[in-house]
Amino acid sequence: MLLYSLSTGLVFQPFTGFLCLRIVLSLVIFIVFWHSLRAVIFYFRRKYPNKRQTVKRLLITFLVGIVVSSTLSWLSGLLRFFVRHGTLVNYRNADQLSSFSLNKFSLSLHAFGIDVFQAILIVSFYQITYETLFFIQNSVLYQKRLKQAEQEQEKLRTANLQSQLDALKQQVNPHFLFNSLNVLDSLIDEDPKQARVFLDELSSVYRYMLRTNRDSNLTDLSTELDFINSYFHLLKTRHGYGLSLNVAVEDRYQAHQIPPLTLQLLVENAVKHNILLPEQPLHIDILTDDHGQLQVRNNVQRKTVRVASNGVGLTNILAKYQMLNQQPPVIRETAGEFVVILPLIAS
Repeated sequence: MLLYSLSTGLVFQPFTGFLCLRIVLSLVIFIVFWHSLRAVIFYFRRKYPNKRQTVKRLLITFLVGIVVSSTLSWLSGLLRFFVRHGTLVNYRNADQLSSFSLNKFSLSLHAFGIDVFQAILIVSFYQITYETLFFIQNSVLYQKRLKQAEQEQEKLRTANLQSQLDALKQQVNPHFLFNSLNVLDSLIDEDPKQARVFLDELSSVYRYMLRTNRDSNLTDLSTELDFINSYFHLLKTRHGYGLSLNVAVEDRYQAHQIPPLTLQLLVENAVKHNILLPEQPLHIDILTDDHGQLQVRNNVQRKTVRVASNGVGLTNILAKYQMLNQQPPVIRETAGEFVVILPLIAS
């Protein structure tokens, strides 16, 4: 029995057992439609996974979906009729059949008692919904895989750079050790006291080299300067008054950082390519400028006999800064002076 409200124009139907049965039936039919069409969509998606088969997959899914949906519509109409009348005698699914009339012409959208138009709408709705969800899922997975690939690539790049940096750390001139041992050998007989001091400085130098090769890619400027003083002591013992070193670094930059052994390579490079004589000394200056940079300067007095060089020292320094993603040092030679300007890295 239906109740009509004159004030609102709404029709109210009492909640009876029959109404409850119809609601449950509609819910069951909806679930059956959903799972059936979902199964069709997923089946053909697995059968035609290639992107080149997308049009074929969509068309076949659409056609099969219409057949499944039409069949389910016919069965659901049959079930509703039976629930309403308790019999299938004189069954006709007239409530769900569609047709259009235009200029006295009637276009029927059903065949054999099956509402094809309704099936097309239902399949289109499900197919559009799931294809949209598939697109979103693929986009999320693509972004996730892209991010993972970028992370893996970054890990490989970092590992590669680290291996290159470790290799660069090992490029300290091995001849320095043999030259130092020769000097030590001569001092043992001539000046044992000086030989002991020399040995202590040599131990400090190689202890620092081993530690930096193993532990770090950067070191405090103050630590590097302590090392270079020990290193210079070894050179001074060997070359005497032919070599001088002046360090003028402001205290505020002592905690800044540079790649370890950078100053050693520059000092070694200067000693290797220039004349060192008491009457023609080589002066090396290490100082900071107003721009927070470290400058290493030396006067240029090339040896008459050209020294074989493969450019390892300066190349090593440039490569270290590049691998640490820092501004590269500036190298220039002007007015008889060779200058290397090193960016200092704030700790």
